[in-house]
Amino acid sequence: MAGVDSSTQSVTVEVRDLDDGTLITRTRAPHPVTTPPRSEVDPDLWWRALEPLLEPVAGAVEAISVAAQQHGLVALGADDRVLRPAKLWNDTESAPDATELVARLGPATWAQRCGSVPVAALTITKLAWLARNEPDVHARVRRVLLPHDWLTLRLTGHAVTDRGDASGTGYWSPDGGWQDELLALVGLDVTVCPEVLGPVEAAGGWRGVVVGPGTGDNMAAALGLGLRPGDVAVSIGTSGVVSAVAAAPTSDATGAVSGFADATGRFLPLVCTLNATKVTDAVARLLGVGHDELAALALAAPSGAGGTVLVPYFDGERTPNLPDATGSIVGLRSDVTRECLARAAFEGVGCGLVDALDALAVAGVPVDAGRLLVVGGGARSAAYPRILASLTGRTVTVVDDPDQVAAGACIQAAAVRTGAAPLEVAVAWARDAGRVVDPDPSVDAPAVRHAHRAATATARG
Repeated sequence: MAGVDSSTQSVTVEVRDLDDGTLITRTRAPHPVTTPPRSEVDPDLWWRALEPLLEPVAGAVEAISVAAQQHGLVALGADDRVLRPAKLWNDTESAPDATELVARLGPATWAQRCGSVPVAALTITKLAWLARNEPDVHARVRRVLLPHDWLTLRLTGHAVTDRGDASGTGYWSPDGGWQDELLALVGLDVTVCPEVLGPVEAAGGWRGVVVGPGTGDNMAAALGLGLRPGDVAVSIGTSGVVSAVAAAPTSDATGAVSGFADATGRFLPLVCTLNATKVTDAVARLLGVGHDELAALALAAPSGAGGTVLVPYFDGERTPNLPDATGSIVGLRSDVTRECLARAAFEGVGCGLVDALDALAVAGVPVDAGRLLVVGGGARSAAYPRILASLTGRTVTVVDDPDQVAAGACIQAAAVRTGAAPLEVAVAWARDAGRVVDPDPSVDAPAVRHAHRAATATARG
């Protein structure tokens, strides 16, 4: 079975054994680097990166599925030609459009209609931006796809999506499908939308290989982890994502929790922050150290970083919705150390993730009865899991394999091939998650979080 993870930074292709999920091969290629507020990529570059990785897969596997970054706008015209570069999830140029859309219906109505209150990340705000800034392009739009939809179209010739990725557009409801009235707000209708496939429906074929419906990266990661009710997954990568599975849809009028669907038929309420490892990457660069040394510096500093607090809104922020915010450092004194600055970076990101966990709980999502799993590039750090465990007061399980998105895509491909439920395949393929990290009893988590809230209050206005 083959699974694709087309992320913001790179594309990964995994091949796994159908019977037990053993990893056979994993290959990767980079994507162009983008930086908000304008974060755009020609979708053809995704395909050029992916196509060479697929060559060894043709004839070697029975099924393949594509998972990709959520929300991105791929606007197609006649003959499914790409009309302009795709706007990615972390493009914040549509922030004013998000504000205007929320004002038109009110946050409670949006949350009830599509599960999420629009922010700049959602596809519907990018469509509003397109209508406002490029009306000639908007007038030529005949189809709107998400990144994974577009790659599946390249493979199969069919325009399809799945309920998980569709739930992140801002114009799809788990109760009513595509929402014509919401699309009308951006001058379009449901004729531009792809067909929504079920969790094990085939999208078509590619060179004799069955192609699954695909899904968004967060949904694929949850599937790869085999998330069960009560479990919480914290993904620390370019963005920070805190998610959990639920039996019923979530409607949060505050906008903190996105009420997404998942790739199994259940739901995946989550909170996404715009800034995570990019913050510690930047601080490592400023200090002239590598990631491992930055983590060592942070763990050598006291809890609370000697009063130094870093606000991690380097490229604006999605949760809280502050697209124009910037990062800041407060509490600096003349005796500040490199260790304290490193610690402040990890604690700043960590506090935002714990705030996200709290938001899920307030929205009624069960988050304390199961495992607290840490995944993503940040899981490789010695500091992130330790600081997260200390801030939550919970034991953290660090997932050894950070590539859960590609693994989830493989699981979906296996489910499509065999007809088994995706979660059944995930359970059958499950292995020990990884190492366990306990909280540091010397950390005064309430004090650290209080200082973080006080520092971010200025950014929130």
